[in-house]
Amino acid sequence: MSGDCDLLVVGAGAAGISAARQAMSFGLTVRVLEARGRVGGRALTDPAVPMDLGATWLHAAQSNPLVPLAEARGLALFDHDSVRSSRVWMGDRWASDADMEGYDRAEREWHAAVMLAAARGGVRSLGDAAPRGGFWDATLTHWEGPVISAAEAQDIDLDDYLATLLNGTNLLPRDGCGHLLSVLAKGLPITLGAPVERLCWGGRRVRAEGAFGAVEARAAVVTVSTGVLASGAIRFDPALPVESAQAVHDLPMGLLSKVGLRAAGDDRLDLPSFGGIERRLEPGERAMTFVAWPFGRDHLEGFAGGALAWELAREGEGAIVDLAFSELRGMYGARVDRALRREGAVASSWGTDPWSRGAYAALRPGRGGARAALSAPIGEGRLMLAGEACHESLAGTLAGAWQSGARAAREAAAALGLAA
Repeated sequence: MSGDCDLLVVGAGAAGISAARQAMSFGLTVRVLEARGRVGGRALTDPAVPMDLGATWLHAAQSNPLVPLAEARGLALFDHDSVRSSRVWMGDRWASDADMEGYDRAEREWHAAVMLAAARGGVRSLGDAAPRGGFWDATLTHWEGPVISAAEAQDIDLDDYLATLLNGTNLLPRDGCGHLLSVLAKGLPITLGAPVERLCWGGRRVRAEGAFGAVEARAAVVTVSTGVLASGAIRFDPALPVESAQAVHDLPMGLLSKVGLRAAGDDRLDLPSFGGIERRLEPGERAMTFVAWPFGRDHLEGFAGGALAWELAREGEGAIVDLAFSELRGMYGARVDRALRREGAVASSWGTDPWSRGAYAALRPGRGGARAALSAPIGEGRLMLAGEACHESLAGTLAGAWQSGARAAREAAAALGLAA
């Protein structure tokens, strides 16, 4: 394949789809090159379950640009917050109402302590700011670090953690976020199975090369993850500017892995639809969390984040299934082996996927400004980097990736003198 266009977009995830749509709205000719054999990037809906193996929620729904786009296409969105419930395993019993009141109170105190540490200054990582010694502190630090941020609290910049806290309603597309992106990608000029191996951007035009041939453009938006950028899978010629390369280093990929276990019969483990399960932790402990029977479907979803997720990825495909059963046996005993079955289990593989190399980026402590540096125009705007890692308040989300892609396309178009 060879050809010319105004804007080349590398990657057909949320940022790439958004960049292409934005550029085409300006009348630019566009070509999107996607390494995978599908669109969606780190949003993938397994149709057999159905279940999202990557991006799952439309966070901050009141300002999320994907919400009106989904609604305009008649895609059903569900308010997860309206039914969210949680059970907590205390080690030998389920938490009582009094226990849960204490947990809620400790959560407020934990967040207050973290914000106070940030206000006082001198603390770089979330792990250093997080309170210790309280009955629930280790549980809350594990939740806010590995489970929410996909990285260990000690490896997360404190100010960035606070800047990217999400507010507003969390909506679930009934047919999945991967399905939503596939709908929004329809009609775009996307070439699948076309990984870019070399990107030349030093001259007046940008040239992408790979097994597909070559594509030349007046500008390019590259939307691959920081993990892919750091791996050198795309050779930039000339190399990326020092500031951009440093930003890639400062935003390594975290990992949140997911598994779906199918029910073996009618036993639903006394859990309602969307019922959550977590475990109270002692310092140094790690655990999976679970969400049961979303939309009344017959599967239970398990999550593992941070260092635990990376260990499971290295151990191989079945490791997260084994751990999920082990965790649930600790709560339900042999009942879980009768209620759930191994066959038909589905699991994410973002840690070993060469086109992802992780789930989403976590800023290293003390490296503030990296997200802005990553999204800064390169070559007077002829080259832009985009994706969830570039967004300074919606990092790690589909909305952040979508807005970043659109912004990058606007910057590139402006550099070409083709947008207001």
